[in-house]
Amino acid sequence: MTIFRFAITALATLAVLLGLLWMGQGLGLVHWPADSFMIGTREWTVRGGMMAAAGLLLIVLARK
Repeated sequence: MTIFRFAITALATLAVLLGLLWMGQGLGLVHWPADSFMIGTREWTVRGGMMAAAGLLLIVLARK
């Protein structure tokens, strides 16, 4: 069960980081990559927030 918990935590951490990147691009704070279609688009801010929240929820559930 420990390997399963580690895998879920690793994937959830990746989801949080990806969500934060999407939020940063959507808000126009992160300009990497420079030609990304997500920069300055509000819908990616919302999607990134949902992705980060889902990742945090998975981390909390995996720790129980």
